Amino acid sequence: MVIVYVLLALAVLAVLVAANWYLWRRLFRDTTTGPGRARRTGVVVIAGGWILAVGALVAERAGAPFLLQRVLAWPGFLWLALSVYLLLAVLAGEVVRPLLRRVLERRAPRPAQPTPTPAPAAPSVAPAPSAEPAPSAEPAAPAQPAPSRRLLVSRVVAGAAAAAAVGTVGYGTYGVLRGPRVKRVTVPLAKLPRAAHGYRIAVVSDIHLGPILGRGFAQTVVDTVNSTRPDLIAVVGDLVDGSVKDLGPAAAPLAQLEARHGSWFVTGNHEYFSGAEQWVAEVRRLGLRPLENARAELPWFDLAGVNDVTGEREGHGPDYAKALDDRDTARACVLLAHQPVQIHEAVRHGVDLQLSGHTHGGQLWPGNFIAAAANPTLAGLDRYGDTQLYVSRGAGAWGPPTRVGAPSDITVIELASTRA
Repeated sequence: MVIVYVLLALAVLAVLVAANWYLWRRLFRDTTTGPGRARRTGVVVIAGGWILAVGALVAERAGAPFLLQRVLAWPGFLWLALSVYLLLAVLAGEVVRPLLRRVLERRAPRPAQPTPTPAPAAPSVAPAPSAEPAPSAEPAAPAQPAPSRRLLVSRVVAGAAAAAAVGTVGYGTYGVLRGPRVKRVTVPLAKLPRAAHGYRIAVVSDIHLGPILGRGFAQTVVDTVNSTRPDLIAVVGDLVDGSVKDLGPAAAPLAQLEARHGSWFVTGNHEYFSGAEQWVAEVRRLGLRPLENARAELPWFDLAGVNDVTGEREGHGPDYAKALDDRDTARACVLLAHQPVQIHEAVRHGVDLQLSGHTHGGQLWPGNFIAAAANPTLAGLDRYGDTQLYVSRGAGAWGPPTRVGAPSDITVIELASTRA
């Protein structure tokens, strides 16, 4: 098994090295006329970007001093996003390159045809012999493609690729920092009584407070949630990327969450990377009610919550029997579970609606294809037998504070009674 992991790591490393060499070649080598400062700068930019990216990842997971995490996070994580879109843009440029070369060839001025001149009259007197022999006529060399034209094509394609990548990452980062938008979804439940028709649950997932998204972002999320005036707030995991010591002040605005039937919390996988027990205690102190494999009987339905599957490593994994057994099955049941893959247990236990996050909707296109392959539902509302699953794309972002093709959201689930 160790050999398999080593071979896999070597294969990934080889792909990364090849991809970055290709980037350097297209962006720096092919756009310059020879070795020099520009090519050396390219090496420094690409290698330095990856050093910062790896440093940011290692510092976060290793619990490095928070100041160091913040210093590394912005340039390191943004480089991860930028390198993805640089590579995609340069690959797209391979299609444009031959077309642009043909356009330039067609527009290039054709060489003027020489006009015939009359032959000079033969001299009456032979010229004096010269000490040097007359030079012999050299055959014309075949026309070669102009190097300047190839250089121009490379520079145009590289410049367009860089502009497209920077623009994409810039706009995607702005979308995250601006804050999530509100999405409204109606979910009919057969067991919901008529009196509960229109009951609103604000679903918040994947806030990911950390070295980049801090207290200001948390305040934006809280203000957005409160503006929807929900009956209940469900925070379904991945609240933080860091310890209570470092991020306690950033999470403080959560104490301002307001809902008629309170704010509830379940753990996500990132809580178990950040000290789940301490964070459960902290959110309880802030006024949220953790559901650790537990259930609460609300006036019109049961609200249950299970721990994330990552907690199994620490002996605190999900316990569906504890959360869902011995309940009145005539009542509707809403389950909070961070990962969509937990839907299969929810179906077995007769849950009516599961609320999840975790996927980020893929966060960075084309990552949505990978996320879709790893999860039963990528985003939105889906049905599995008699159980419905809603997956939020999340409010924040992990790693790069950037989203492309998967805008962040806070979802207001409006429950509808089929008896109304």
